[in-house]
Amino acid sequence: MSPRDRRSFMGSVANGLQGAALASLFSQDFYGRHAVAADKPHQSVRRAFDLTPKQTHFKPRAKAVIQLFMQGGPSQVDLFDPKPELDRNHGKSILKDIAKDLSSPDAAGGLMRSPFKFAQHGQAGTYVSELLPHLAKHVDDIAVIRSMFNTHQNHEPALFKIQSGKLMPGLPSLGSWVTYGLGSENQNLPAYVVLDSLEGRLPTNSGQNWQSGYLPPLYQGTRMRSQGTPILNLKPETDEPSTVEQLSRDLLGRLDRMHKAKRPGELQLDARIASYELAARMQLSASDALDITQETPQTLEAYGIGEKQTDAYGRQCLLARRLVERGVRFVQLFTSGQQWDNHSNIGTSLPSICGKTDLPIAGLLADLKQRGLIDDVLVVWGGEFGRLPIAQMRQGNDMKNAGRDHGPPGFSVWFAGAGIKGGTVYGNTDEIGWNAAENRVSVNDWHATILHALGLHNEELFFEHHGFKEKLTGVENVRIVDEIFA
Repeated sequence: MSPRDRRSFMGSVANGLQGAALASLFSQDFYGRHAVAADKPHQSVRRAFDLTPKQTHFKPRAKAVIQLFMQGGPSQVDLFDPKPELDRNHGKSILKDIAKDLSSPDAAGGLMRSPFKFAQHGQAGTYVSELLPHLAKHVDDIAVIRSMFNTHQNHEPALFKIQSGKLMPGLPSLGSWVTYGLGSENQNLPAYVVLDSLEGRLPTNSGQNWQSGYLPPLYQGTRMRSQGTPILNLKPETDEPSTVEQLSRDLLGRLDRMHKAKRPGELQLDARIASYELAARMQLSASDALDITQETPQTLEAYGIGEKQTDAYGRQCLLARRLVERGVRFVQLFTSGQQWDNHSNIGTSLPSICGKTDLPIAGLLADLKQRGLIDDVLVVWGGEFGRLPIAQMRQGNDMKNAGRDHGPPGFSVWFAGAGIKGGTVYGNTDEIGWNAAENRVSVNDWHATILHALGLHNEELFFEHHGFKEKLTGVENVRIVDEIFA
């Protein structure tokens, strides 16, 4: 028997039982395994990739997430974490101790007290800065975590970390993991929607913030515009009678299925076909979901829509409510560029971005509560890191124009809705607000906590990739911050 090369071998086994077995083995590169519910936590099954609703690992608190992502790094010591020691030691140098955390050591000054006043609010007496007067009225509905930390002082790696769990690019985002694990309750809208600002720049890392990475492309975020046409080129240039449109779609569907049958396991193809089918269904659903003219004048006013300062972010917040109300699983909001990146003139730059977002966020919380959605929707606020408690002086030694450098060692985030224990303050930074010191919460802990609220166990939600069971929370020891749940 003459020796055969690899091609002839592959051809000969393509038929019969050997071919079926070989195809099954190879298909593992394309079809991941997903752990089933908690009654069989160690089993895994082949699964189809689609956006139909999936079974959770245990009873969920939340059905959807609205992530208010404040890219740039909101300053914890000026918003949620007052530090009397900064007042007492204003101007004192700690450069030697803090040097490793500086992104711009040449501009580092001494300790800088907050130029803003704090007051206690709500029944729990939670401290909130004067920059957030509208959110301060809702502190009994939110849980503030003061002890978050990240592991890199530059935006790009820190963003990769908080979006995907690791410092490197190319990995699935939090929203992609959630939609992979849960699917969607509305098949006529994307499961994962991104609302970025119309005011200007895309966020740093742009679309990498909502990418699906090695997960099937079906689970990546879909950008929608918060004003005008939600998605460009969604509707055809000419209108056709409904019967003609339906016949055209049926024909395209049959052609797609024929094409797909000859190319099993092609995830990019599957995602492309699914996206076209979704686009057809969205022609009515997306326009309706994003039509805020259906809202009352009182609702628009509560979000700050129509006011120059708050209109843009108010539209994003209102659309987020309209989307989760219609069964969208994960909605992510970005401000324009990095307006929270207050390296200089923090006395004016921080009040500016707070003024744009404070009223709309308070309007969102009030609206969710009024409509009975707050019990099913988890609202998450925060950036990729905070700011350091020292002055950063990019314009000479004038403290009046000072800002703050990036502060990954300790910062504040907050949660609301979906069984969150309102009025809670969890964890603390040290006496000057530099390092997370008490009940430290890592990015992976934060991810696990969000998944937990959705009924997903971070260890049981995985995707087989190159022979590894990849997880959002990686291989690190993580914990769920149970203390913030009622």
